[in-house]
Amino acid sequence: MNILILEDEIPAYQKLQACLKAYFKDTKTSSVQSNWARTIVDGEKLLKENTYDFILSDIQLLDGLSFDLFDKVKIEAPIIFCSAHDAYLFQAFNTNGIAYILKPYSQNDFNKAINKYESLFKKGDYNSLDSNTINALKTALQQENTTYKKRFVIKKTSGIQLLNATDIALITASGDFCLVIDNLGKRHTISQNLGNIYQQLNPKKFFKINRSEIVNIDFIENIEPHFKNRLLISIKNHKEKVMTSSSTTSGFRKWLES
Repeated sequence: MNILILEDEIPAYQKLQACLKAYFKDTKTSSVQSNWARTIVDGEKLLKENTYDFILSDIQLLDGLSFDLFDKVKIEAPIIFCSAHDAYLFQAFNTNGIAYILKPYSQNDFNKAINKYESLFKKGDYNSLDSNTINALKTALQQENTTYKKRFVIKKTSGIQLLNATDIALITASGDFCLVIDNLGKRHTISQNLGNIYQQLNPKKFFKINRSEIVNIDFIENIEPHFKNRLLISIKNHKEKVMTSSSTTSGFRKWLES
C-alpha cells in the first residue's frame, strides 16, 4: 500500500504517521509505504511520479491550499482530509464518499476514516473529487476566513506566541482579560474581555455557557444534568467541570444540535 501525506506542520505529520502505524500494526511494515509533501510544488511532483492507494491531506499547505493541487493534477485515489476547519464546510465531501477528520482527532477518529475509505472503495461507491466541489469549498473557506478570528497573539515572558482559535478549549473571564485553556490543558492570558473575544469567534464552534465562560464544542467530553436546570460539562485535558447558567441551558442544548 502506498500513501501520500500532504501536511505542512511537522507535529501533525508525525501524528499521522503514528496513527498509520497503529492502524496497520498487524500488517508487514514493508507493505505500507508513505511519501510526505509540505507544499503544492512537492505534492504535484510526487503525484506525477507515483500512484497512491489513498491520500491524507490538510487543507492549508506552506504555499497555498491543497485544493489548488487537486485542480492541477487529476486524482483517482480517495482523499481523507485532516484539518481544523469546521466539518459543516465539507458536506460536499461526504456526499462524494470522501472522509474527513476534524483536528484534534483521536486514533479512533482516524480508524473510522480509514474504514470508511476501505468500505466505500471496495464497494465502488467512491467518486473522484471534482472541480465544482473544489470551487464551492474554496468559496466557503474564503467566507470563513473573513468572518472569524483565526488566531490570537499571546504575550509571554519569553516572547510572543500565536494560539490558533481551533486549539482553544475553554475561555474564562478574569477582570479585563481572559484565561484560555488550550487543547493540551495549558493556560494562556489574552488581554481582552470575554465579550470582545466572543464576538470574534465562530458561533458554530464556541458557546458562552454563563457570564464568565466560553466552551469549544470540539473539546466537550461529557455533559450531565445538574440542579436548577443547569448542565455540568467536562472539557478535554481540564480537570474542573464547567456549568451552564439556568438562563443559557436551553440555548446551549439547541446549539449542540445545530
